[in-house]
Amino acid sequence: MRFKIMFFTLCLFLPVYISFSQDYKTITFFNNDTLELKLDVFIPENEKPESVSLLIFVHGGGFKNGNRNSGHKFCREMTSRGLVSASISYTLYMKDKNFGCDGILSEKIKAIQHGTNALWLATDYFIKHADEYHIDTNRIFIAGNSAGAEVALHSAYWDRKIMSIYPNQLSVDFKFAGIISGSGAIMDLNLITKNNVVPTFLFHGDGDKLVPYATAPHHFCKTNAPGWLMLFGSKSIYDHLVLLDCSATLYTLSGSGHEIHSWYFENKPDEIYNFINNDKKNRVQNHTQINVNKRD
Repeated sequence: MRFKIMFFTLCLFLPVYISFSQDYKTITFFNNDTLELKLDVFIPENEKPESVSLLIFVHGGGFKNGNRNSGHKFCREMTSRGLVSASISYTLYMKDKNFGCDGILSEKIKAIQHGTNALWLATDYFIKHADEYHIDTNRIFIAGNSAGAEVALHSAYWDRKIMSIYPNQLSVDFKFAGIISGSGAIMDLNLITKNNVVPTFLFHGDGDKLVPYATAPHHFCKTNAPGWLMLFGSKSIYDHLVLLDCSATLYTLSGSGHEIHSWYFENKPDEIYNFINNDKKNRVQNHTQINVNKRD
């Protein structure tokens, strides 16, 4: 009798588990003799023949930790609204290395470069399989938190001819439709020009001591530190985008630090979806300050 009860209980929950585990497909989007990169793609249940927007999410973790599973909840939210969404893996180049002030500057840059190249490769995969996934290749958005946000920002603005690691990469002429950056930064504002600028949604805590909210060294390192790296955070990026007359949205999370790098992904997916769904002709420039500790 006890065995029957246990068997019935297992059967009761097994269909739920199977349904949950099959709501995405795992794809190997790149492999060579030394590297294999995978992504998990979420496809709308009511798949329509017309092309839809694609969102590619890049996880955080200081280029040494984290995995693509952390983007699943957000991808499910976006896919429930009709988007194709994907969470990708990338080379954790700083694993067992120092990404702080005592690290090596060139290694920090390589870490961002490897992550950026993975995102370019994933984007190229989806462009080549656009018909299979019913993707509008003019509507490919990239998003990330912390290190993932830095990958997204550099993916949009680095020169692919100079920074590509692998051959047959994403076309140098390709332009992303938009960026969603959580507590991210870029190494050089001059990378963002009138010709390559794209609509951007930013959120960042103004008390962040790891990735600067405005302009400051990474980890606020002293100038004589071997890992000294100047970064331009969300506020500096927003001000630059406004000067370029580009659509830009910034949510300053007052009094918060780096711990809120996923806050909008977890709590405000509707606002991110509205940004993605906005017509390019409708230019938006908005800076809002909120205290997340005083909100539901």
